[in-house]
Amino acid sequence: MAKIKKKGASGQAKNYITRTQAVRKLQISLPDFRRLCIFKGIYPREPRNKKKASKTATPNTTFYYTKDIQYLLHEPLLRKFRDQKALSKKIARSLGRGEVGDAARLEKNNAPKLTLDHIIKERYPTFIDALRDLDDALSLLFLFANLPADTNVPPKTIALCQRLCHEFQHYLITTNSLRKSFLSIKGIYYQATIQGQDIMWLVPYRFVQKVSGDVDYRIMATFVQFYTTLLGFVNYRLYSSIGLVYPPKFDTRSDENGAELAAFTIEGKQASALKAIEAKGAQSNGHANKEVSREIQEKVDSVVKTAVMDQESEEQAVEVQEENEDAIDKFEPAAPEADTLPQPALSGNEAGALFAPFTFFISRETPRGPLEFILRAFGCKRIGWDAVLGDGAFTTDESDPRITHQIVDRPPLPESSLPSVPDDKKDGAVQKIRPGMRVPGRTYIQPQWVWDCINEGKLLRPDLYAPGATLPPHLSPWVKPTKGAYDPRATLAEQEEEGEAELSADDDEGEEEEKSDEEMEEAPKGKKKQSSKAMEESDDEDDESVDGGMDIELANSDEDESESESEEDEEFGGFEEEAASESEDEEEAARTQHQKELEAEAAGLPYTASGSADKSKKQSAQSKKHAAKKRKEEEELERQKMMMSRKKRKLLDKMLHSNKKKDEEAQKLRSKRRKLEKVAEKA
Repeated sequence: MAKIKKKGASGQAKNYITRTQAVRKLQISLPDFRRLCIFKGIYPREPRNKKKASKTATPNTTFYYTKDIQYLLHEPLLRKFRDQKALSKKIARSLGRGEVGDAARLEKNNAPKLTLDHIIKERYPTFIDALRDLDDALSLLFLFANLPADTNVPPKTIALCQRLCHEFQHYLITTNSLRKSFLSIKGIYYQATIQGQDIMWLVPYRFVQKVSGDVDYRIMATFVQFYTTLLGFVNYRLYSSIGLVYPPKFDTRSDENGAELAAFTIEGKQASALKAIEAKGAQSNGHANKEVSREIQEKVDSVVKTAVMDQESEEQAVEVQEENEDAIDKFEPAAPEADTLPQPALSGNEAGALFAPFTFFISRETPRGPLEFILRAFGCKRIGWDAVLGDGAFTTDESDPRITHQIVDRPPLPESSLPSVPDDKKDGAVQKIRPGMRVPGRTYIQPQWVWDCINEGKLLRPDLYAPGATLPPHLSPWVKPTKGAYDPRATLAEQEEEGEAELSADDDEGEEEEKSDEEMEEAPKGKKKQSSKAMEESDDEDDESVDGGMDIELANSDEDESESESEEDEEFGGFEEEAASESEDEEEAARTQHQKELEAEAAGLPYTASGSADKSKKQSAQSKKHAAKKRKEEEELERQKMMMSRKKRKLLDKMLHSNKKKDEEAQKLRSKRRKLEKVAEKA
């Protein structure tokens, strides 16, 4: 005989364990169990049948894998949690006896320290695994770096998050690893490419944030503790891979003065080379205004003339070859109807040379932190701002002639409304410019220009982003335009369907005619009311003069209707009725034309009846052709559906329904844009 199986000894009952059973098995408290699961990456599981998994299961029961809980039995952190629990009992006993000094001494000297180094090594056996899991870590740490200090969020945690985030930003600046960024409602999205891995994170805007009590900050603090350890390991590996000293030197005084990124001093081989380049650039900028003497210029010309032409040709060939090797190939579709191929991203050299030749000045109303980070990550070495924004600026003098671009976020104002600035002619005082004034020879742009330039990978026209100008649409660099969807960058003619413009023009004309008819009806309201009153009075008089007239009229009305119907059946006018209807249509067309002539006369505009009639005829003919073509396509589709099986037909209907929804949304957006363009043309 086969061995009889006991109930609950195999299957789902053996594979799953409830949270209460797991806590009892590990002999720790529920908060410690939650912390341990977060550290180890163990999450609840949902069995197929909760009744089979446990007899006493309810809809709210939480299950875990039994093997995961057995894996936790050998975790070294369990001993730390038990020591911490024993210490808390000793402290409570001392406080109960009134021994405050002993309690403080126990908490200071005997508190167990939790180290998560071994957990980081277990969960991420390779460095690539750690980079792939860095998205959530960066988003959470940047969030805590911008939170205000509170009882739930201690200042030490915020300072640690800020330091780790600034260290990571310095690595991106040094290696030019930042690729794209996007300004959204939630915050600023960034994407960097590190060792072939695309890392994206979200940084919130620096607004005054209220810490709500709905969030469980104990769980968030557990994640922060784990992610700070992870980012510390990642930063150390990244810095050591490019020969930089970790951790970088940190100046607390400059950080207190608002230096942020400038409070760190990067040391190493690559950092020294960068400093030498910056010194050369500063020296060249300092002597830019000095004129070169004639003797030096003659010597340089003579050296250039006596140079050998062969060497020049060889050097040019080598340079062209290097440029061809460094240049990224662009993939073009084989046919115009084919899909657009994804283009490769910028390389580190191209990203580092985008803003390298410029000197930027950040105005006070613009966000200094993200602008400084993006500009430095894309090659800019000279960034200035007002002294109010903090330390670390290349220059705090707004009138510095070395400034080539100034980022402003204020519309231009007339000189009469600008406030006056007192003249400070003391020694060492910075020359101030009146707010709203423009320095000649300097390019003024809005902050969106920086983001659009890095997303496009090239310098865009600054006149489109001038102060006070209507900015072009700021689109996400990760959403690519698909076929049939609305693309705000393309013109309407490129993405409109066949006959869509004509149909929209007909609809607009119909709406205008309805509006004109409503106006005509609203104008003689008083006359209509008077005539209606007169008609009512005459009807009342007729009713009073004839006794029982209502019954007689009702009886006669049935006879009249039957007689009229018989007469219509007997008499047939042939094609005369059609001619009469055509003449009525012509009369209506003449009336509408006369109405339009009167409206044009009142507006003082010339009216050409022939041109408008020709346009309306052409539009109506094109719309009829489009409708006929669409009808044929629908009939052909119905014929093809009849040949399909039921399953395939349902699948096709779902696809057509979703495509129709997308087309309707795109059509709505195009119609809105069409109306806005018409309004702009009229204005």
